[in-house]
Amino acid sequence: MKRYERGLVTWTGLTAIAALLLVSACSHVSQDEFESELDRVQAEMRQDLQDETQALEQRLGSDISQLEARLTNLEGDLAQLRQDFDVTIERLESAIRFNAPVHFAFDDDNIRTQDREVLERFAQVVMTHYDGATITVEGFTDPAGSAEYNRRLGERRAESVKDYLVGQGLSSSQLRAVSYGEDPDRQVIRGAQGPGEEGWQNRRVAMVIDFRPDTDRPRVASSGDEDR
Repeated sequence: MKRYERGLVTWTGLTAIAALLLVSACSHVSQDEFESELDRVQAEMRQDLQDETQALEQRLGSDISQLEARLTNLEGDLAQLRQDFDVTIERLESAIRFNAPVHFAFDDDNIRTQDREVLERFAQVVMTHYDGATITVEGFTDPAGSAEYNRRLGERRAESVKDYLVGQGLSSSQLRAVSYGEDPDRQVIRGAQGPGEEGWQNRRVAMVIDFRPDTDRPRVASSGDEDR
């Protein structure tokens, strides 16, 4: 039960006690009768509070169970994608990280034709199970070039995927793009880099499906970033 409901029940009980005291003061109610009635009112208050507490615990448990069920169902469909495509899935506290096989040519932020199907299937899964979730598209690069340039390149890649997902039906308000650039802790093959096909594993994106997003959102690439 909500706080104001609990407060209402408690206030009702206190009002009953106050009324009982008033009646006792203005009538010939014996001490035994007064104490008996007071015990009855207090017992009702305790029972009401106990019922409210149990109802609250049940609702909280139901909410948690529903969230777990949604995560499990979503994880199941993502697992099907894992069978159909070369992807990996990581279960986080209240989110799922979907490492999609979406890679980029060296120094490029265009989505390849062969990578569009997995993004389309990903969007369908999200809309089916939880279209209110926040999706963070994480962009990565190989370590060739400066760290600052790679940060901007990672942002452009994340923005390209974000725009494509919007085109598949996801709301732009539930999507955000961030860049990890050449972060060595997030490289698939540490140090692998282009030009050419070398280091393609590091030129990628990942999507995090978050059911309890933070209020502070990471910085999105600005339109004024210049290309190399």
